[in-house]
Amino acid sequence: MPRASRAEAERHREQVIEATARLVRAHGVDKVSVPQAMAAAGLTHGGFYRHFTSKDDLIAQACSAAFAERVTALDDLAEDDAPERPARAVFLATYLSGPHRDNPALGCPCPALAMDAARAEPGDPLRRAFADGLRDLVEAMKPLTASDEATALVELSTIVGALTLSRACAGDDLSDRILAAVRDHLVGGTAEDGTLVGGTAGGGAETA
Repeated sequence: MPRASRAEAERHREQVIEATARLVRAHGVDKVSVPQAMAAAGLTHGGFYRHFTSKDDLIAQACSAAFAERVTALDDLAEDDAPERPARAVFLATYLSGPHRDNPALGCPCPALAMDAARAEPGDPLRRAFADGLRDLVEAMKPLTASDEATALVELSTIVGALTLSRACAGDDLSDRILAAVRDHLVGGTAEDGTLVGGTAGGGAETA
């Protein structure tokens, strides 16, 4: 295959993975078909098997890509740490925000894909990709919390659970109260974008 064609094929492959990562986070694995994924990438489904061995292969790669997005965002956030907008406060507050709740296609894959991964058979590519992505996400969180893996796991489990419950009752005022309560517990005195509005960020971290 000529070099230009290989480059184009790789670009198409990345487009499909990116589009699928959005679709499965928004709708769940079972609601996304190969033709839908290819169409979302602006391609016909006839060329699917030039890029992937199966739908399971695509879904696993899409899951990995979704986690990689979050890890990159956390790495960037850690570099921008500042006293008035501490990286940990920004991460937790924006995670526990209305925009994140309302835009699952662009959000964290943990609440979006956890049940799909849980229902998958042991050894399924999605389950492996989810576990690997989760490990990477926890590692990326550790510099923000300046603590060990256990603390990162507790905070991640707390915010994923809160976001999941908030999405489950979106449209009810309970949804906003869930986000606000957990956000205040973890980073009291911050706005949804992580900006300090009073008090000390991280005041509830020791009990998170």
